Amino acid sequence: MRDPRWQRGQKACSIDDCALMISELVTNAIRYGKSDEPWLVRVEWFREATSLRIEVHNPGFPANVRLRHPEANDAHGRGLLLVDSIADSWHSGPSHFGGTVVSFVVADAWPA
Repeated sequence: MRDPRWQRGQKACSIDDCALMISELVTNAIRYGKSDEPWLVRVEWFREATSLRIEVHNPGFPANVRLRHPEANDAHGRGLLLVDSIADSWHSGPSHFGGTVVSFVVADAWPA
């Protein structure tokens, strides 16, 4: 049976989808984050009314985060594309820890 949110034009997002998006963003933070000192990747989550917001912080040097459109034979470059297709929205910018934060929002993660 289809989730009734599909009939209203909203995306349905499972726990597996959220875990995949977190994994992709953490992988990107580890792969592309740069710092002269040891650093940690920080994952934070927030409930905002019925929405869930996940933030992945890389406190290294700020990164140039961009959505790529890889060719079929490219081995990398699909992480943000997955996030863009699953999440209701995503954002990147400076982290309040220094470095970069990439976040995504899943609407209607909890009942109203």
